[in-house]
Amino acid sequence: MEHQVFVPVPADDLRAVLRDPARVARCVPGLQQDADTHAGPVSGRLKVRVGGSTVTYRGALTVTERAPGHFTFEGEGTEVRGSGTVKFALDLRLTPVPDGTRLDFTAEATADGRAAAFPPEATATAVQRLLDRAAGQLTLGSAPDDPVAASESESGAGAGEDDVPEVSASLYETEVPPPSLDPFLAGQFDGTDGTPQPPAEAAHARRTMIGRSAEEVDHAPPRGRYAPVPAPASATAGDSLRWIAPAAALALASAVVIGRALRRRR
Repeated sequence: MEHQVFVPVPADDLRAVLRDPARVARCVPGLQQDADTHAGPVSGRLKVRVGGSTVTYRGALTVTERAPGHFTFEGEGTEVRGSGTVKFALDLRLTPVPDGTRLDFTAEATADGRAAAFPPEATATAVQRLLDRAAGQLTLGSAPDDPVAASESESGAGAGEDDVPEVSASLYETEVPPPSLDPFLAGQFDGTDGTPQPPAEAAHARRTMIGRSAEEVDHAPPRGRYAPVPAPASATAGDSLRWIAPAAALALASAVVIGRALRRRR
């Protein structure tokens, strides 16, 4: 398979990246490097998506410079969840063009396992997408790590010790500005008699919060709609009998009087 990619980076900068295996490892998209340093800088796990399937391989890659602007990549990997293997060889040539460099890829690979069952068109599309992303990472890897920090370090190295200003002020000698709600700022809130008067917001805050202690604020009962409703007074049996007994006695006396009056008439 052949593939071409244009990058807006000089060929010399790309060669400097490709000659450093550690920087090449950062340009492989999705590579999770192994902690084992003996396996090589370009080794680890790589997840490849082909069509609707995803396969993860563990393997290693070697980079060889055949000539200035001509690099070859050879690698092999084994499926993490399976016994399939893949071996590939990638040939890369850097061709300087106006405003950048053209990358010419030529790839060959043999695979078995799950990769052998993928359609050739889906496999070619996945490899081209992987090469495009690798070219983008190669472009970013050729840029300086931190241009701002590099310029600052250069300017700092050129400056002498005499150019550094001496700071003799102490932290405890720094003047602290007064708070914005201080009611006694001189010349800002004057009353009719010339004495400073606090603003309305500060006065309200002092009346509502400053005059109350912390315990009163914490334990004060809620007001308004959240105020507790008092429980209704419970009536006992003794209170009811206290009013029923006189009424019964009055009714009985009235009946006796009415009965005697009726007997006298007869």
